[in-house]
Amino acid sequence: MKLVTFNVNGIRAAERRGFRAWLDRVQPDVLALQEVRCPVAALPEHVFDGYHLAYDSGQLAGRNGVALLSRTVPLATRVGLAGDDEFTGDGRYIEADYTVDGTTLTVASLYLPKGAVPSDSPEAKAKFERKMRFCDRLAGHLTAAIERAAATGWPYTLLGDYNIARTPQDLYNNHSKTPLDGYLPEEREWLTAALGLGLTDIVRSLHPDAQGPYSWWSWRGASWQRGYGWRIDYHLTTPGLAPRAVTGDTDRPETYEARVSDHAPVIVEYE
Repeated sequence: MKLVTFNVNGIRAAERRGFRAWLDRVQPDVLALQEVRCPVAALPEHVFDGYHLAYDSGQLAGRNGVALLSRTVPLATRVGLAGDDEFTGDGRYIEADYTVDGTTLTVASLYLPKGAVPSDSPEAKAKFERKMRFCDRLAGHLTAAIERAAATGWPYTLLGDYNIARTPQDLYNNHSKTPLDGYLPEEREWLTAALGLGLTDIVRSLHPDAQGPYSWWSWRGASWQRGYGWRIDYHLTTPGLAPRAVTGDTDRPETYEARVSDHAPVIVEYE
């Protein structure tokens, strides 16, 4: 069973850069997409042919949007975080239940908000606080999802762009003396606490001593060529599925020109 997460940074731009060829090569069982950034009516023709699409485009034109593609029809689909009103129209969270090769499980796609360094300005402080409010709502949703997984026996896996590098292994400039959005103590502590609810960071568990593997590099400068990346795209999974992971890594393109997005897909295969 192959599960993949991919922030495409706009599906229309990604399709022009070769998204469909990539999809045909990888052939995931379930693919979580973030930053689709496209109304349903404007999705590129045939881009998702052969897959079932569950999509929350959100209500912010040209921004956000999360989707799940699957080879099998979802048993059920749910949009947004339980009990949340503030982020309902943002297009940041979608989950669905599937039966894949005899395993029934819940897969979610997450696009966690970007924040800011709160000391930079009042606007940055408000952006940081909004990100942390989303994290707080997500933690409550995760608690319920993990409890549901334990009660039903259906594993739960949260795939997506978290916009947080949790440890020094997860970003190249981890010794920076300047506070970094996405590597602030509050963000890192939140993600560590989320794992403590009963989730496994699959890629880190498979690469415990590695620097990276990174999943995002800026388009600017020579970040990609020099390996100046961040690992901010994760597979977090409940204990029922985690021991079955056999491979997990970033699908890094061979050349800069072959990049479909500023993110690279993260692929995990399970027995």
